[in-house]
Amino acid sequence: MRILSAIPSLMLLAAGVAAAATSNPARDAILAAFAAEAKQADPAFAGFSAERGQAFWTTAHAGGKPDTPSCTSCHTPDPTREGQTRAGKQIAPMAISRTPDRFTDPEKVAKWFGRNCNSVLGRDCTAAEKGDVITYLAGK
Repeated sequence: MRILSAIPSLMLLAAGVAAAATSNPARDAILAAFAAEAKQADPAFAGFSAERGQAFWTTAHAGGKPDTPSCTSCHTPDPTREGQTRAGKQIAPMAISRTPDRFTDPEKVAKWFGRNCNSVLGRDCTAAEKGDVITYLAGK
């Protein structure tokens, strides 16, 4: 009976460990900056969404380069798998569970969102779009 009463506590502990495994102070700071920017652009902004991030990740967008209509063009629909650039260079998995230091360097985040958003969308991504994508990939 004691074991059964301990199960809820163990489940909460396991959930906390899983959350801690994906949390990173540098990534959290980047997300906080995107949240502030998104809130400034839209006062109704209520937070990032993994669901919106997944939809953005998998949707074919108009306006960008024809050979890169979506993030999955290079990164694959499964962010836990390696991707490949149009030139054939391997790209490490985008999922935080597979590449834990992903989205922790502000300069790299700016560089790659800048390049890739313009390639896929033909414009810069909004702060909300960036935060949604990072939130989605942090859960993978």
